[in-house]
Amino acid sequence: MIENIIKALQGLPEELVVIIISALPVSELRGGIPVGLALYNFSIIKSFCLAVFGNFIPIIPLLLFLKPVREFLSKWRALKKFFDWFFERTKRNAKIVEKYEAAGLALFVAIPLPFTGAWTGCVAAILFKLNFKYSVAAIIAGIFLAGIVVTILSMAGIGVVEHLQNGP
Repeated sequence: MIENIIKALQGLPEELVVIIISALPVSELRGGIPVGLALYNFSIIKSFCLAVFGNFIPIIPLLLFLKPVREFLSKWRALKKFFDWFFERTKRNAKIVEKYEAAGLALFVAIPLPFTGAWTGCVAAILFKLNFKYSVAAIIAGIFLAGIVVTILSMAGIGVVEHLQNGP
């Protein structure tokens, strides 16, 4: 999937590609950091900063507008089914947010697994009616933590691939 996104963004500056990939709900910084490191050979700091910035871009608009957009789009049956499914799935998977609120939200966003991350964290913040300021701070903290984890895992993966290519 990332390959298709990169193809679609061909011709844009490499930095912008990493930012866009990191802002998308399908990849977030879990896609942006490896692309910056492995594909574009950016430094660790540059990949991390671009990806964190990109992942942060949709957070405030999502927290402010997701609920009214959901309510408006839910007037159509197919979209209502999707939103109901997505919000219910988030609610089931975000028990940590329900229990620990902002601290749980930061951890939920930080876990680099499918259906966790900043986008889903925004849904969880809305579902559990968390304070806007605390939600933004918790999601930013989670993005930073996720960025550190993904950077370490990406560097380890790159090291393994290089070792396999070059031999012992």
